Amino acid sequence: MDRRFILAILLMMVVLVVPSFFMKKPARPAPQVAAPVVSVDSLQNPAVIDAPPGSTPSPLTVESDAPAADDSVTVSSPLYRYTFSTRGGRMVAAELLNYKSMRKDEPGQQAQIFARDGDFLTLGLLVGRDTIPLRNLAFRPTTTALDVVAGAPARLGLTAALDSTVGIDLEYTFLPDDYRIGVSGRVRGLGAAGATVLIGLGPGLRNTESDSVEHGREVSVVTKHTKSSLKRFSDLDVGVTETLPGPFEWVGVKSKYFVAAVLALDSARIGQGRLGGVQATATDRLHRKPEQADVWTSLSVGADGAMAFTLYVGPMEYPRLRSIGHDFDDINPYGWAWLRPVIRPVAVGARALLVWMHESLGLAYGLGLVVFGILVRVVLWPLNQKAMRAGMAMQAVQPILKDIQERYKNDPQKLQQETFRVYREHKVNPFGGCWPILLPWPILIALFFVFQNTIELRGQSFLWVPDLSRADPTFIIPVIMAVSMFGVTKVGQIGLPPNPQMKMMLYVMPVMMLVLFFNFASGLNLYYAVQNIASIPQQWLIAKERMRNAPATTAQVIPPAPPKKPKKKQQG
Repeated sequence: MDRRFILAILLMMVVLVVPSFFMKKPARPAPQVAAPVVSVDSLQNPAVIDAPPGSTPSPLTVESDAPAADDSVTVSSPLYRYTFSTRGGRMVAAELLNYKSMRKDEPGQQAQIFARDGDFLTLGLLVGRDTIPLRNLAFRPTTTALDVVAGAPARLGLTAALDSTVGIDLEYTFLPDDYRIGVSGRVRGLGAAGATVLIGLGPGLRNTESDSVEHGREVSVVTKHTKSSLKRFSDLDVGVTETLPGPFEWVGVKSKYFVAAVLALDSARIGQGRLGGVQATATDRLHRKPEQADVWTSLSVGADGAMAFTLYVGPMEYPRLRSIGHDFDDINPYGWAWLRPVIRPVAVGARALLVWMHESLGLAYGLGLVVFGILVRVVLWPLNQKAMRAGMAMQAVQPILKDIQERYKNDPQKLQQETFRVYREHKVNPFGGCWPILLPWPILIALFFVFQNTIELRGQSFLWVPDLSRADPTFIIPVIMAVSMFGVTKVGQIGLPPNPQMKMMLYVMPVMMLVLFFNFASGLNLYYAVQNIASIPQQWLIAKERMRNAPATTAQVIPPAPPKKPKKKQQG
């Protein structure tokens, strides 16, 4: 989260609220299932069995430690092109056909969210006290290529043998119009104690955006226990493993716009239907704050060795995430956790309206923003009118309040009583001009997160701006925003008595806001500029009303009581 935005919000609230005065985290529940403690290093090394000293050797062996031949199986649909390696059964590439890479060194290429040596869905087995990595295990595919077309789901089978009695069978189910992948399988030859399947989520997602710094800030591991929790890679210490206790309904690694997640949503099989704990170890030593980490989770299987879970590998499109349920849409957080109950509904509604105007009315997203900004001002017109007239009423009683302050400056209790009497008799609410002005703020804050996280706005151009989710490269829109802020403040001060503080804010605040908003999303600057420009007519009408009614609305000052004459002393 950009701290400049928080500062900007505070300053904007000051510039709107202060003039009216011049006018006068819960604890996590105990886990239901203990997460298995797994040595992440043992899964990365080529050793077959990592048994603790003094433990009984496992009867499981692997016929060859050498890496298997690395053939690939490509699964294609109108939405995606996934590539699986027969060595370890890993997903090594995920190309999203509806999205372009925004990197300057990949002009026109499709978004590839895994690194070239990606290790998503690396598997391992925890049998007793032994860890058996399957990264180099040779799997036999049922096909070398799979086209997923409309109609029945398409399936890919992968089979491997650890030895003459123990093996693993996997089946992936794909749909042509969905990024979800059903996974079912069986570990053959297990004993009565069963085992734990270890699932690697890889080193994180590959940067597909023009701003690599922002990518590093957004890449995270997100989990869902009773509520979602996000851990940024940049908060991890390189080489130090951090354990997140389960069980979890889902675990995912995300970037700014894309996610690769494992979901185990079978609530009827607690323990075997939920994911175990998560281990994350930052491995990136190239950046001051890590952008890569090895992330692992686990899934318990019984004596029959059966397992089932779901993968989601694709964009963070809100309707798709929402349709999965189990708060999976929280993997794309709108707002801070403590403010999300207020911000999230507004952000979701604003996003839905912008998408509807784009898809149903054919409006470009930039033009939709202009219409949206004007609509907000029209809807809030009556409330703003009430706020401005409350300010005029406060201005009218200022002479009375000033007189009372002088008269009772040494008697605070009497000063308070007289002040409230003036408010009551003149029907003035000192805060009546504040709260209507604050109503647009949830929308402004929500739009910050909409432009920060909504993939539909990614790469959307408007006039000279190539991407509304990025800063204006010409910085014209931030300048228009600052000038419009000066204009609306200047018009709003017409007819008011001279005030040094308000005059200072007239010139200082637009400059400060220009500096703070300089590199914010151009769509956010566009919306704020439209809001300012659309409010100028109302400010002008109120200013004219203020000047027209100034002599009649100025309250009469209560004359001070004549001083009491001292009593003459009687002469004896």
